[in-house]
Amino acid sequence: MSTAEELDDVMEEVEYTWPDLEVDVDEDGIARLAVSRPDALNALNAEVVGQIREAIEELAMDDAVSAIVLTGSGDKAFVAGADIAEMADYDPLDARAFSHFGQDMLSAIEACPKVVIAMIQGYALGGGLELALACHLRVASTTAKLGLPEVGLGLIPGFGGTQRLSRIAGPAVAREWILTGEQFSAEEAWRVGVVNRVVEPDALWSETRGLAIKVASRGPVAVQAALETIRRGLEVGQSEGESLEADAFGMMFSTRDMKEGVQAFLEKRKPEFEGR
Repeated sequence: MSTAEELDDVMEEVEYTWPDLEVDVDEDGIARLAVSRPDALNALNAEVVGQIREAIEELAMDDAVSAIVLTGSGDKAFVAGADIAEMADYDPLDARAFSHFGQDMLSAIEACPKVVIAMIQGYALGGGLELALACHLRVASTTAKLGLPEVGLGLIPGFGGTQRLSRIAGPAVAREWILTGEQFSAEEAWRVGVVNRVVEPDALWSETRGLAIKVASRGPVAVQAALETIRRGLEVGQSEGESLEADAFGMMFSTRDMKEGVQAFLEKRKPEFEGR
């Protein structure tokens, strides 16, 4: 047996276990990753932040996984925020380190080569909304409440909220949400571009899973290149971003997936992508 075959066998037997996460992968390769701290409304402490990063990195490497849905357990909260009880005793250096720790975890989500979709039910506040903002797409239940309430505690967002919300919804929206600390409905979040879709609670999983399956059915190499080009493009000016796009576009012509996709289009059939 080859090393590659042995690795495939091992990956097939993997059972992901993290104390504060629920992880399962269905027959279509859609991984559901749920924060599970029901007594704390799924709040993020340092331990959970580390677990999420590990889970994202491992799922990204698992060939059996084609897309990731990130959510919270139960119907009360996606993630209600950071764990205030844990932060209460921080000194300035502790707080700065925790901020960097959370930012690094969210950067790992943003840089994931597989699409990560936030499935938002109930409260997505503070660090919870910041977690959702780092995902590539967001689907919210009509019952969801979103916001960055940190100023009400004499704080500001520390997991990238001041940066990502401005880029996603624009600086005017970011200022209102951050400076008022108010909670906003899913419909309002959709109106300003914070979430992609809003659905009734009983359709939340089917809608989110359907979106994940649709993305996963596209050329995997192209999806990865598109995610990376969008992410990197947001960090530079338009001219440099277009140069990144041209480089990635050109690279697609060296892939089997591009050749298969074009041939399938010309032959009027469904493409069979290999991820190469």
